[in-house]
Amino acid sequence: MIDFDLDEMLFTIKGDTKDEDIIKTLRRHPEVKFVSFRGVDLAGHVIDENIPIKAFIKDFSKLMESGVQTDGSSVALPLIAELSNARVDILPDRAVNWYVEYNYYNMDYKTNLPVGTLRIPSFLRHNGDMLVGPRIFLKRQIERFKEGLIDILQKNPYVFEHLDGISNASEIEELNLTSATELEFWVKTPSDKADRAQLSASQELKEQYWKRTIGPVGTALEQSIEILERYGFEVEMGHKETGGVKAKMGQSGSYDHIMEQLEIDWKYADPMQAADNEIQVKNIVKDVFRKHRLEVTFYAKPIIGVAGNGEHTHLGMTAKLKNGKVINLFEAKDRENEFMSPIGFGALMGILKNYDIINPFVSATNDSFNRMKPDFEAPVCTVTSLGLDCKTPSRNRTVLIGLIRDLDNPLATRFELRSPNPHSNTFMVIGAGYASMLDGIRAVLIAKKTAKELEESISKEAGEDDFYLLKDRKYRSEENAFDYYTPAEREKLFGKIPLTVWENFKAFDDFEDRMSIIHGGDEVLKLIISSYRAQMIGKWSTEIYERIIPNTREYVRECVKRHDDECVSAYDLSNWNKVSELRYNLAKDTESHKSLLTKEASALERRDFEEASRIEIEILSEAEKLREAYNRYIKNLF
Repeated sequence: MIDFDLDEMLFTIKGDTKDEDIIKTLRRHPEVKFVSFRGVDLAGHVIDENIPIKAFIKDFSKLMESGVQTDGSSVALPLIAELSNARVDILPDRAVNWYVEYNYYNMDYKTNLPVGTLRIPSFLRHNGDMLVGPRIFLKRQIERFKEGLIDILQKNPYVFEHLDGISNASEIEELNLTSATELEFWVKTPSDKADRAQLSASQELKEQYWKRTIGPVGTALEQSIEILERYGFEVEMGHKETGGVKAKMGQSGSYDHIMEQLEIDWKYADPMQAADNEIQVKNIVKDVFRKHRLEVTFYAKPIIGVAGNGEHTHLGMTAKLKNGKVINLFEAKDRENEFMSPIGFGALMGILKNYDIINPFVSATNDSFNRMKPDFEAPVCTVTSLGLDCKTPSRNRTVLIGLIRDLDNPLATRFELRSPNPHSNTFMVIGAGYASMLDGIRAVLIAKKTAKELEESISKEAGEDDFYLLKDRKYRSEENAFDYYTPAEREKLFGKIPLTVWENFKAFDDFEDRMSIIHGGDEVLKLIISSYRAQMIGKWSTEIYERIIPNTREYVRECVKRHDDECVSAYDLSNWNKVSELRYNLAKDTESHKSLLTKEASALERRDFEEASRIEIEILSEAEKLREAYNRYIKNLF
């Protein structure tokens, strides 16, 4: 695919570049023919408007100040941009990097390079006066966190006794928050259908994890990494993940059956840049793999019964001092005897205590809940792992959020939130995460707690009182959370997990007293949260009604009688009777009985979301029983 000179191409314009330098750069690169202001709405949709490069340069000052308008009725901002008041502007963000994407199917004959479009990450403004959407949500949360933390540090100077290289808040020149995501995705040849049995066996045997990539997948991965490096992402690695089967070569000499899972990791950045980077990485990966005639999916659970796609999100924090030194505020002064500083413990405890109101920002789609199943390395318990001791960093992959430490690098100490997936709205996830971290830090420092006291606090058993954490919860486990505890024990110790999007968003009502932790009394943040909730509940109900119900009904129709009445055993008949019973319960109406699918549709039409959520859980259970029963039935037939 790469049969052009990458050295001649423009990939990145750094944030805060001067206007005249931007224009000069664009004029030096005639392969860049379009400019797009890229906004993100509350459904996570990326909004693009293409402008010819000549028009962009001509109206540069005006566009930088006023942006461009879009039809707000087609942007996912419910309760904000309605049909009667639908003006939405897309305003460029000058503080972050701008990226050039290339259309590898459209070559510019003069430069012999692909045609490029400059993508400018942008804010959304409603009605000419109010910034709304995920990017401003994150921006305001970053500002709240930094201002709040400085205030807390100034009022509680005892904490500096637990930090190395700093004695008081006045030495801090700047607080720097850092984030990064890890991108997992499935790759397959178009129209190929998954063989769940083969994929499950391969996963169980660990036949694919970290194995050598070959054929078009290997080439596409290598070229993706090479191109991503040109953007300055500092890719750390790309490798095969848990899922997949060995690629097959057809008679033509080409690989014609590919079903593999991959992961790409790159360096951290400040939270806003990290979320923007993720969008760009996804686009590049899709473009490169499509050029190799491969489909890429970022769905959380594209194949039921096989490992899904996670997107572990890392959260960290450093302070740049006036003397030029950089210190990690999560890191303990006595690193060999303490896991973290009180600030680090407070941040971790804030996420754990408040995860009920963070989770709706993490898992907001039916697809995301399909991933949250035990035994697939997706976290199902609100629990952390610190490590067996301070000298042995944890590698427990079954917890919700883990403490990442490198004994040789104090700056590496951070948290890894393992629940997000590639379709989580990263702006919202990171923003809610830092808001909750601030709540925990405030509680810890006001209580004047030491690192040792906080280790005891976070290690408490369910039923023990604590100054901050909930009495009935356990928050730390160094055991395998999937195997060590029974489902009943997990629910008792770590809390009942929501099973549907509706159940998840009910947390905003059930824990209404804690919602101020996220919005801080900011009316704009309150409106964004309400709009986000309305959007995702609407998406959930529409997807069930328009896709899941018809798709389930179609699957039921596919589970047809396959045996010959003249050559059938009693066991075959028993299997078929079970299949038939499940089919009728799911999809067949009678005068006296309504099927589950009909009941679900009726509940959604009445907007009885509580009932729809209950029936959804039952449908998912019955549909899985049908898959198992039908597989058992057909496997015994000649």
